[in-house]
Amino acid sequence: MRLFVAVVPPPEVLTDLSAAVAPRAAEHAAHRDLRWTGPEDWHVTLAFLGDVPGPVAAGLAPALERTAAGHRPFPLALAGAGAFPAAPHARVLWCGLDGDHAALTALATSVADAVTRAGAAPPDAGRLFRPHLTLARSRGRAQADVRDLVTALSGYASPSWPVERIQLIDSHPGGRPRYSTVGRWPLNGDTLGG
Repeated sequence: MRLFVAVVPPPEVLTDLSAAVAPRAAEHAAHRDLRWTGPEDWHVTLAFLGDVPGPVAAGLAPALERTAAGHRPFPLALAGAGAFPAAPHARVLWCGLDGDHAALTALATSVADAVTRAGAAPPDAGRLFRPHLTLARSRGRAQADVRDLVTALSGYASPSWPVERIQLIDSHPGGRPRYSTVGRWPLNGDTLGG
């Protein structure tokens, strides 16, 4: 399984972001070097685990449940835009975050520690945690100049929402990755449906 742990914004926030992004994507049809993601793909990655063997994957659920229970819900909102590594030669166009960054970073750190203790390879080893939501990726090895898109989306701000759960997601590779949720666990031990 190719796994990652994420926070997924609620449907109303995804709808709001989609309304802001769709016209930009259509206006900037010249960006044929970009592959746009959509609401079904949108998430904020806390830890990318990569390929995880079945026995290790089975041990992740209790570790993530304990980790989630140790954190309280906190507010986040989507805000602005940027690019990795930089807008003139981007591989990723992203939407940024506003809200309780300290709580988000603490949650990501706890998740990384928990999955490592459960036997998964250390997630994102040596990388700084840079939370974002990916809007588009460059095709193949190409880089795209997305300065116009970053400028167009710079003033975007979604409604705020309380982060109440984390999700373990399986990424099915292919032409366009498909995601399926393997498990979800509430923050602060509250019971959440679905």
